[in-house]
Amino acid sequence: MIFIIKVTTNKEERAVDMIAERAQKKQLNVYAVSRPHGLRGYVLLEAEDRESAEESAFNLPYVKGIIGKTISYKEIENMIKPSVESVSIKEGDIVEIISEPFKKEKAKVLRIDKQKEEIVASLLGAVVPLPVTLKLDNVKVIRREEAEEEKISE
Repeated sequence: MIFIIKVTTNKEERAVDMIAERAQKKQLNVYAVSRPHGLRGYVLLEAEDRESAEESAFNLPYVKGIIGKTISYKEIENMIKPSVESVSIKEGDIVEIISEPFKKEKAKVLRIDKQKEEIVASLLGAVVPLPVTLKLDNVKVIRREEAEEEKISE
């Protein structure tokens, strides 16, 4: 059974650690605790029954409670399943950063690390070249370099 646990926003990682630690100490029937990217203020907990889930999260800091109904794997599959195979960013692409602190800045991709799902990009608006490491889902491609190369070769 998969339960949704309401936690304090921006404290999801800490809540996951504490829940996992308690489940391990008390040897509860908890199989997984995760914080899907993009789901703020909530963590997912897979347990054998509601009792194990409640005991693992009860009265912990940052944990506000378990939401009533359980959910199926199908409902959360898109949040949990890795999407590395769909990486369409290439070295040399111009990307727009869609997260803080560099929101709406443009950058040129220098390197891609598919395992970590990160890129290293150089900010275009900076006076001094500034390499920045960003998560793949924090950028969007706005211009392709290969399209320019094809025009030149024709």
